[in-house]
Amino acid sequence: MPFSFTFEQKQSMLWSGLGLLILALLVALGPILTPFIASAILAYALNPGVDWLARRRIGRFPFPRALAVLVVMLLLAFAILAVILIVIPVLRKEFPLLQDQIPNFLTKLNTVIGPHLQDFGIQMRLDGAGIKDLLSKQFATSGDEIWSSILASVKVGGTAVLGWLATALLVPVVLFYLLQDWHLIMTRLGMLVPRRWQGKSTGITSEVDGLLAQYLRGQLLVMLVLAIYYSTGLAIAGFDVALPVGIITGLLVFIPYVGFGLGLVLALIAAMLQFNGPHGLIAVAVVYGIGQVLEGFFLTPRLVGERIGLHPLVVIFALLAFGQLFGFVGVLLALPASAVISVMVKHVRARYLESSFYNQ
Repeated sequence: MPFSFTFEQKQSMLWSGLGLLILALLVALGPILTPFIASAILAYALNPGVDWLARRRIGRFPFPRALAVLVVMLLLAFAILAVILIVIPVLRKEFPLLQDQIPNFLTKLNTVIGPHLQDFGIQMRLDGAGIKDLLSKQFATSGDEIWSSILASVKVGGTAVLGWLATALLVPVVLFYLLQDWHLIMTRLGMLVPRRWQGKSTGITSEVDGLLAQYLRGQLLVMLVLAIYYSTGLAIAGFDVALPVGIITGLLVFIPYVGFGLGLVLALIAAMLQFNGPHGLIAVAVVYGIGQVLEGFFLTPRLVGERIGLHPLVVIFALLAFGQLFGFVGVLLALPASAVISVMVKHVRARYLESSFYNQ
């Protein structure tokens, strides 16, 4: 007897197939979705502020939502501009000073690493003359090959720059329309959920919303506290680039492991360039060691909350997977998206443990 499907089963298969097709299309379009995903993340974070302003009144007149959106977006732009104005002038002042110390740094590096390289049969000096000689040998090829490499690099770099410029210009436009019609968009998305799943989906959505709100508020506080801590700690240790390195380390904490690692590398380079003895490296180890303990055992559990916590292996996999699918924005999206997926997995696991398939 051939197996036949009911009309309801055929409809379910049709809509499930269509959903999988749309999901595959979104994955394939991952590179061009960057400004839309970035705008959606910003819209979710900024919408409470827009709602608060939209509930205010100007005399007898309500505060227009479009004006509230513009005010919030301008505040965000001013905050970003303030960080840029703090970091860039200090870097412009300090980089020439650090550049003058690069020869001394290479000499010290050659003294420490050179003998070990010779033990492996590698004859190379890591001072200015040695680096120049190495580069000369590497590029001792024909002129046509050199120009081909340069042109290829310029082409790739130019394409990347144009992509970033397009994203930077498109994000504010998409963000404005998302914030302007946020509640309408959410309502229409909710109406797409099948009626029989409305109750369950509402509960899951509320749980996810609470989780993300806790994550965003807590993560912003963690970034602010750590930026102040690292800037102050490095300044007390006598670092000339304490302010920019501290701010960069604190603000990049929202990218797990990557932000801390980049800040640590910048601080170590600054220590080797600025200080003659080992006390600079010791200061970096102390400041960043205490910062890691402060973040891991106090700030993140207290401000972000234990319920957002994921196993480090899960975090690393999520960073790689979302980065592969959506690029840099995928890295930003990895941790909150993983937290949302963890809520879904929890509900699926509960249904599985209650099912007859498991209990029989």
